[in-house]
Amino acid sequence: MSGMATEYDVVVLGSGAAGMSAAVSAALAGGRVLLVERTEFLGGTSAYSGATTWIPNTDHGVEVNPDDSPENVLGFLDRAVGNRAPRAMREVFVRRGPEALRVLESRPEIAFRARPFHPDYLYELEGSTSCGRALEPEPFDGSQLGDDLNLIRPPIPEFTILGGMMIDRDDIPHLLKMKTSLKSLAYSVQIVAKYYLQKARYGRGTRLLMGNALIGRFLAAARKLGVDIVTQTQVTRIEPQGDGIQRLVLAGGHTVTAKKGIILATGGFTRHPDKRARMLPSPQPEVSPSAPGHTGELHDIVLGLGAYYSDSSAQPCFWAPVSIRKRRDGTMAAFPHFVLDRSKPGVLSVGKDGRRFVNESRSYHDFVSAMYAADRDGSHIPAFLIADATALRKFGLGMVIPGQKNLKPFIDEGYLVPGATLSELAGRLEIDADGLAESVARMNEFARTGVDEDFHRGETVYERVNGDAMHSPNPTLGAMKTAPYYAVRLFPGDIGAATGLMTNEKAQLIQQDGSPIDGIYACGADMNSIMGGIYPGPGITIGPGIVFGYVAARAAMGLD
Repeated sequence: MSGMATEYDVVVLGSGAAGMSAAVSAALAGGRVLLVERTEFLGGTSAYSGATTWIPNTDHGVEVNPDDSPENVLGFLDRAVGNRAPRAMREVFVRRGPEALRVLESRPEIAFRARPFHPDYLYELEGSTSCGRALEPEPFDGSQLGDDLNLIRPPIPEFTILGGMMIDRDDIPHLLKMKTSLKSLAYSVQIVAKYYLQKARYGRGTRLLMGNALIGRFLAAARKLGVDIVTQTQVTRIEPQGDGIQRLVLAGGHTVTAKKGIILATGGFTRHPDKRARMLPSPQPEVSPSAPGHTGELHDIVLGLGAYYSDSSAQPCFWAPVSIRKRRDGTMAAFPHFVLDRSKPGVLSVGKDGRRFVNESRSYHDFVSAMYAADRDGSHIPAFLIADATALRKFGLGMVIPGQKNLKPFIDEGYLVPGATLSELAGRLEIDADGLAESVARMNEFARTGVDEDFHRGETVYERVNGDAMHSPNPTLGAMKTAPYYAVRLFPGDIGAATGLMTNEKAQLIQQDGSPIDGIYACGADMNSIMGGIYPGPGITIGPGIVFGYVAARAAMGLD
């Protein structure tokens, strides 16, 4: 194959954040490295993501939270995760995370920053913090990549504006205030004008943000370090040669030898048809907002070599509620409801009985876990996210953005369901009208007092920050009084595997007797999550993925 040799020190399979970290780390350690990607794009689900990266006690974190400590982090994780995953893996993550980021950032292309306020999700647990652990990549000028810019998986269309312009949490307030603030107007005009100029010249915007920035930065570093990269390349067989040497057979018969080891970073099992049906709960999610490459085919191969899956995770994967709409090109858009609407005043969620079943301001993972826990023969799958007219206008609802003028296309397609009254809305949704009326009446009383007596919504720092800071007494609780009323249907969406292949503290695959499988490592969603199917904070997939990509690379190169 063009651009690929027959022998390398390390071969990395998969190009999300974990795989990119492994490739760059191995190259930094002096290795000759090949990165193999099954699909046409680099980045996996990481490229789609907000790229929040949970790595505690880094130099960036210390700048905004000097009082945090490894002991504090481990105590928090012990309370959150318990025995659902080995504590030794958490200890490695906490101990080596700052080191990993420091080494990776020795490359000028790779740069992170800490958000000044980004709370842990399980804020009610002792040891949680409101800042310092969650990092994000600095925005990146993708024009530096040349033709490689087209290798990065484009963002989810529904998370862009103007046909592909990426925006982040710093852009949104300016865009919403551009009619009332000259400063916001100037800011918005500037970024929009630059986007159109970039699109005319490069075919897409080059101001890379969030997941695209993360992958773009790693890609730039990998290229400068001499990492060979091939896409649309499938591994069909792994043949151990002894002494940790692995020979990979690629589709078409081409073979590559990895002298020091291979690192699996293919994204987990969740698009493997058999494993998806067997390992995910029923009803099986019909759509996923994750990228398409994690087919689990390599899992079949390494399971045949003695690897095995954990059986102790609280959930087999990490979840987000999604609403579904068919795009103009016929593909299905699965919009993940992370934080933009569920926690806002004037919004609640119910099952078919018309009654609330969850604290809507909990994390997206906890929300879907509650859907499954409550569901009886379709009673809560789908669930229904309901807003009054005021909330819809101010905060949007799923793919309906704040201030959306024309609701007709959403209504005509059945994505957004309207009702002149709550009773009419209940009839169109085929849910219990009396239950819905009672739920709204209780919510209106909670909005007045600021206390959710049923589910304690808005009682933690994390929950309140996702509400409306200008609304009181509780920023997440608002009266629902302004007709018409609207709803979207919410379904479970898997955003990444939590159950994965068991490894030791060096990220090396192990057999059930604990013995290592020489020369084969795993990171990212291929490695069993150190969080045990719990979601304690933002970025707990990408952060450990990057750290254990580094750990695996160093171990393969014989440095640790």
